[in-house]
Amino acid sequence: MKKATIVCVAFLMVLNVTTVSASTNVKSYKNCTELRKDYKGGVAQSSSVKNKGGKTKYKPHVSKDLYNANKKLDRDKDLIACEK
Repeated sequence: MKKATIVCVAFLMVLNVTTVSASTNVKSYKNCTELRKDYKGGVAQSSSVKNKGGKTKYKPHVSKDLYNANKKLDRDKDLIACEK
């Protein structure tokens, strides 16, 4: 019983470290010019969101964590930051 408890605790610790390190690896950009250097079409929260502004030149990169880190750059609040 003691071994099983130790294994469970170790597993939960590894799982927690993995999730924390994955979510802290997201870059926050200061403006859309900087973001578009890495993502030409901007960043969408999910693949199902639609652009309010009409047709865009590039398809946005889909990443919920990256969008949330740069939500301030989504001026029209259509869940796509810095679309072009």
